[in-house]
Amino acid sequence: MNLFRTAKAKTSPKDAIVRLRESLEMLEKREKYLQTKIDNELKFAKANASKNKRAALTALKRKKAYEDQISKIMGSRMTLEQQVMAIENANVNLETMNAMRAGAEAMKQIHGNLDINKVDATMDDIRDQMDLANEISDAISQPVNFGVEFDEDELNEELELLEQEELDAKLLDTGAGVSVGSLPEVPDTAVPAIAQPPRPVRTQALTTDEDAELAELKASMAM
Repeated sequence: MNLFRTAKAKTSPKDAIVRLRESLEMLEKREKYLQTKIDNELKFAKANASKNKRAALTALKRKKAYEDQISKIMGSRMTLEQQVMAIENANVNLETMNAMRAGAEAMKQIHGNLDINKVDATMDDIRDQMDLANEISDAISQPVNFGVEFDEDELNEELELLEQEELDAKLLDTGAGVSVGSLPEVPDTAVPAIAQPPRPVRTQALTTDEDAELAELKASMAM
């Protein structure tokens, strides 16, 4: 009984794939070598088919043996290639599972202190704070009257009065700007004599007579 039995080292997928590929390479070289032997035996059999039939038959037998070996090698190669493919797929699956396991562990760490109730509570707090921020913004944006309240209807009425006064002032200014001399003269023939109104006394002549009488009065008083 061997008390110092050593444990066999485990073969990693990478090492197994390397060894299988080396075996495939060796079998491929062996197959090429046997194919060369087959070609030579066939060539020899053709050369001695009529001269030395026994030698030709012997060459054909060796050729057949080589072909059997090639068939076996091809079967072995197919088995090795399938093993390589299976190991590669298994290795890919293993790496994928390891990555997924690592991702699951990371998610567990992230969500370790979280649950749906805490998330809902946090979202409610966020909504409340957003509503409060909107209310504060609306309150700040309102104009401040410093305690003075204005009647909008009364202000509108006062504004209408001011507009009317301005309109009346413009109309008066327009009427004062039109003089009698600027009006066109209507010819006498335009209206019959009976329909014509009496001509007004000129203001300038009246003013001259009054000034003369006033001057005479001042002169008599001085005497």
